[in-house]
Amino acid sequence: MSSVSQRVALNDGHFIPVLGFGTTVPHKLWSTFHRPELVRSCLEMSLKKAQLDYVDLYIIHFPMPLQPGDDFFPKDEHGNLLVDPVDLCDTWEAMEKCKDAGLAKSIGVSNFNRRQLEMILNKPGLKYKPVCNQVECHVYLNQSKLLDYCKSKDIALIAYCTLGSSRDAIWVDQKSPVLLDDPVLCAMAKKYKQTPALVALRYLLQRGIVVLARSFNEKRIKENMQVFEFQLTSEDMKVLDGLNRNLRYNPGDFFNGHPNHPFTDEY
Repeated sequence: MSSVSQRVALNDGHFIPVLGFGTTVPHKLWSTFHRPELVRSCLEMSLKKAQLDYVDLYIIHFPMPLQPGDDFFPKDEHGNLLVDPVDLCDTWEAMEKCKDAGLAKSIGVSNFNRRQLEMILNKPGLKYKPVCNQVECHVYLNQSKLLDYCKSKDIALIAYCTLGSSRDAIWVDQKSPVLLDDPVLCAMAKKYKQTPALVALRYLLQRGIVVLARSFNEKRIKENMQVFEFQLTSEDMKVLDGLNRNLRYNPGDFFNGHPNHPFTDEY
């Protein structure tokens, strides 16, 4: 299967590659900019810095607003996060205005659970649905229920951490299993004469998930393109389904205690 024109239609009429290498221009709204009056100015600052007129995709990074300021994770003297009581629906309305102004082709969300997506979808006067929900997703966290829900609402599920993680000790528990060393995954890679990484990516693609596989390594980028050259059988897809552990490499611990933490719900 050729990689050419492998795209997914978004619910606003735009398209996104099914395999992303960072060639589109996205921007994420950080939690300290959730107040409606900050949403556009945050994007405009980024556009000016990047010397762009618009972004392809503007995303709410996390559904957890924090008090505005210079700190990414503002805390009080006791070390508690300084939560900002901003309604996500108000933030979303400001996102819609950015799209209307031509500053973003599409608007979406990231790390939202079903309940938080429903808040947006049920917003009175909703003008645009989120085109996507970008979440951690891989064979150890297959997000099957969230995927089914997003499909039912015509929202693309975009997967990050598709190969596990970079194993950065700042973010990831070093005792967590290395996904690409999984014996079942490795055995399947041998069967298909592919790498474990390609099998892991192919598993996501065949489930209708948009895959982020960013790399600065030219050899690895070319290797990842081979994901379109083979297909997993339905039986092997079921085997990979069985690897799910609901394991998050990025559990969002920096937001612990936030009332809007998305990972406390089932999905």
